Amino acid sequence: MGNRVPTLEDVAREAGVSRATVSRVVNGVRNVSPDIQRSVRDAIARTGYTPNQAARSLVTRRTGAAALVLSATDGAFAARVFSDPFFGRVVDGVLPVLRERAIQPVLLVAESERARTQLVEYLRRGGADGALVVPLDDADPLPAMLAAAGLPTVLFGRPRDGERYGFVDLDNDAGARLAAEHLWATGRRRPATIAAPVTAPAAAARLDGFRRALAARGVTDVPVVRGRFTVDSGRRAMAELLRDHPDVDAVFAANDLMAEGACQYLRERGVDVPGRVAVVGFDDSAAARRSHPRLTTVRQPVEHMAAALAGLLVEELEGLRPAPASRVFEPVLVVRESA
Repeated sequence: MGNRVPTLEDVAREAGVSRATVSRVVNGVRNVSPDIQRSVRDAIARTGYTPNQAARSLVTRRTGAAALVLSATDGAFAARVFSDPFFGRVVDGVLPVLRERAIQPVLLVAESERARTQLVEYLRRGGADGALVVPLDDADPLPAMLAAAGLPTVLFGRPRDGERYGFVDLDNDAGARLAAEHLWATGRRRPATIAAPVTAPAAAARLDGFRRALAARGVTDVPVVRGRFTVDSGRRAMAELLRDHPDVDAVFAANDLMAEGACQYLRERGVDVPGRVAVVGFDDSAAARRSHPRLTTVRQPVEHMAAALAGLLVEELEGLRPAPASRVFEPVLVVRESA
């Protein structure tokens, strides 16, 4: 074809099918056999054909983009996003799924009421076909705003009672129970916890699961100090626990960054970990492996969860799931040196 731009007709000749069939494959119409779809896609690769996105959008009424939305309501958005490896892991999980379907990710942030309003209006006007929302606040109004605007919406984390969205989540209660059971099995009888902020989506489940598992073993007085998912807040919480409860012999932190901070403070105070105080984190992030000692932690498979998140949205956009769907992952305890 020389320097000529490949056309649908070129692809059709290469694949041995009609132009209309190529058009149906390019536009994602589902009444085409898998074998023919493969032949057309192979022909597209050989010819170098690139669909005209503007024309395709007129046919499908889709933009070919999906919004990955990071949303907060407490004003601490930037500090959390750039310090917590969780968000990078979400992106790593989402991108391959979207790219496989030729869907472009659009990263959007919403840290205020005005930003949320602008974001919804942008999407409503065709900025993207749907939204993958990672809320930092259990009372975040953004998911309801997106749903009211008629935009397909899938959440990372369980929605509040009475709200119906697709979502992926971890069984956080079970993860906290794993931490409590491990500490009990290793002889710890005076445990405490560095809990998540009260508004965090998983805060209640992780705290309640830890408490219930210990209550079943006769421990009903569990000291609680709340952190903010950061290393510094973990250090401050550990200092408060040692000051007010000097006999504490174990700490469960609601994420690895706070557990890392607790270990730092204990080490600086000359308190042996795990000999004097055992520490268990949550997430199994990079922080768990860089901490000294390396953290025993509850694994949250964030990348796999994020891939499932993107998959649920793709299925909704392609009409494969008429109703909101969910997937809940099981946690795993990873035992290292800190407990």
